[in-house]
Amino acid sequence: MKKIVFTPNAKQEAFFHAQSRYVAYGGARGGGKSWAMRMKLILLALRYEGISILLLRRTLGELRENHILPMCKLLDGVAVYKESTKDFLFPNGSRIKLGYCDSESDVLQYQGQAYEVIGMEEATHFTYYQYLCLTECNRVSGAMREPFTPRMYFTCNPGGVGNDWVKRLFVDRIYTENERAEDYTFIKSLVYDNAYLMEHDPQYVRALEALPEKRRQAMLYGDWNAFEGAFFPEFSAQTHVIRPFALPNDCVRFRALDYGLDMTACLWLAVMPDKRIVVYREFCRPNLILSEAAKAILQHTPDGEKIRYTVASPDLWNRRQDSGKSGFEIMTDAGLRGLKKADNTRIAGWRTVREYLNAASGQPRLYITEDCTELIRCLPALRF
Repeated sequence: MKKIVFTPNAKQEAFFHAQSRYVAYGGARGGGKSWAMRMKLILLALRYEGISILLLRRTLGELRENHILPMCKLLDGVAVYKESTKDFLFPNGSRIKLGYCDSESDVLQYQGQAYEVIGMEEATHFTYYQYLCLTECNRVSGAMREPFTPRMYFTCNPGGVGNDWVKRLFVDRIYTENERAEDYTFIKSLVYDNAYLMEHDPQYVRALEALPEKRRQAMLYGDWNAFEGAFFPEFSAQTHVIRPFALPNDCVRFRALDYGLDMTACLWLAVMPDKRIVVYREFCRPNLILSEAAKAILQHTPDGEKIRYTVASPDLWNRRQDSGKSGFEIMTDAGLRGLKKADNTRIAGWRTVREYLNAASGQPRLYITEDCTELIRCLPALRF
């Protein structure tokens, strides 16, 4: 049999050895993502008899150029390619099937199928719905001759329709109660980690370095908060996120409340003596009625902490048909005092937040402590 000889770089080698249930690789251009994905899946097919593997791109054109053609060349004499089914069939009974999901519904063609390994190339091009559908197919097929824990592999860059779900799982590492942190591994790789590309195509590296600022941050350095269309492009976790600290006694503290039955969100803010603002606490919880939300906010406010006021959306003052009372009255009766109507003009509020985030003239005027994880996750995800 033909031998396949290759030398991975350090980041690619880490990707080859990773055995978490979900492993993502990349985060920037030029890190050798497509090559790493191909080789990882080929190694698995050679190692495990009877394994079923699915490799996906978003479009057929991408699939052909990035994987079908190079794999046909690499696997000549090793595996047989069936064009009609887009399968590479190995002598040991293993199979790598190549597919694509051009439209949202294309993912449904894989329903009822079973693959021990699924690779999603350029995962941020896929929607969260498509990802969830594919997790249902990631199970044992029954054709393997030894035990194997199903896995999914992803390559990715910042941006795209799937930016938020990839960022949440692998970069921010924020999980629901049914997700386990230990199941997710992210191996960040930049063009500077790719010695082959650095040596043989330095012009490509210079092209990345010459990109406009925001795109350069995303594509060269893997900054997941830098994608175009963000409501708050000034936000940078490196600049605006700080460690919690003891607030001075003379700071003015207030709360900002956004009530909704689907989600209640409350922020605790402090105005420093130098007029900078620090968001130092957050509370987010779904499915709370007004009185429950008020009591939860009070429970998250330590005894003795002096809150000057709590700003809330003006619609809280509207009377509700079911009770004849306004949300303001219900929350006040539940003990939440000092509620004030906020100016909820969207454009004015958006501009104000951007001004406070702006660090062009030196230091920004808005900071967020690192334990406010939901705000840190959601703020850069807001977009036009």
